[in-house]
Amino acid sequence: MTVIVRDLRLDDPGDTESFARVRRAAVPFMLATAESVAFVATQAHPDSRWRPLVAEEDGEIIGTAQVHTDHESVEPGVGQANVYVHPERQGRGAGTLIAAAAERHLADGGVTTVYTWVFDEPANRAFAERRGYRPSRSAHFLRLDLAGGTLPPLQQPPNGVEIVPAAAFEDDPRPLFELDAETTADEPGDVDVEFSDYGRWLATTWGHPLLDRELTSVAVADGRPVAFTAAYTDGSTRYSTAMTGTARAYRGRGLAKLAKNDSLHRARDAGLTEAFTGNDAGNVPMLAINTWFGYQVCATEVRYVRSLG
Repeated sequence: MTVIVRDLRLDDPGDTESFARVRRAAVPFMLATAESVAFVATQAHPDSRWRPLVAEEDGEIIGTAQVHTDHESVEPGVGQANVYVHPERQGRGAGTLIAAAAERHLADGGVTTVYTWVFDEPANRAFAERRGYRPSRSAHFLRLDLAGGTLPPLQQPPNGVEIVPAAAFEDDPRPLFELDAETTADEPGDVDVEFSDYGRWLATTWGHPLLDRELTSVAVADGRPVAFTAAYTDGSTRYSTAMTGTARAYRGRGLAKLAKNDSLHRARDAGLTEAFTGNDAGNVPMLAINTWFGYQVCATEVRYVRSLG
């Protein structure tokens, strides 16, 4: 049996579905569909040099990699390479081959620092460390049983605050863009990013096929959105919060918690059965909020970094 690495064929529905299938098997806590895989790749900024790779064994895709430069990073020469191999196809050399191809692509584009996520398990950590990566921060995946669990009761927002779906901003989503940009700038991470391109945000965030604008909840105060939780759904029974945040001037009032609780209740009422979210291990306040909702840690990843060249 021979393993080869090649580019994902974005115009081949079978390829994009196989890519999504491997991602779902390797990281069942993240939503992935054939449509979302193709969308992210085709909508990627040219400066990101986005390149989805697959490892194929005798015609079957068994590994994937999403590779790109952080063109929005305030630090030049930063890139990402996240590699996943199907759990039932590990030990065939696919991870090594696809990681090497990803690093070559990044190096050719001038990347000198590459980041990757690795499950906090001995074999996965050893794989990264053999390739010269060193650990940095960690993050948790959390799961909530929407069908069988109990959500905190809905609470009325304080005077002057209204909770509305993101769909209420269909005519002019720019205020949501501004809130998203502010909260993203304060999100814990290894790479400081900033974005100011409203057109790109419209295309890649507002237009993302997994974004559910009806289940995305927004707290509105003083005539503008001040807190939100962005909801992704996979068209089946799974729900995920992609981002939850509050404008700096409105923090400490529990508005993000109100928005998230509203979204979770409406997701359950819509028939979704599982909710997932991610939580930086150092973001203790957000972890406390997720625990209050009933989320439980189901896996942990470690961020690894390597210098190329």
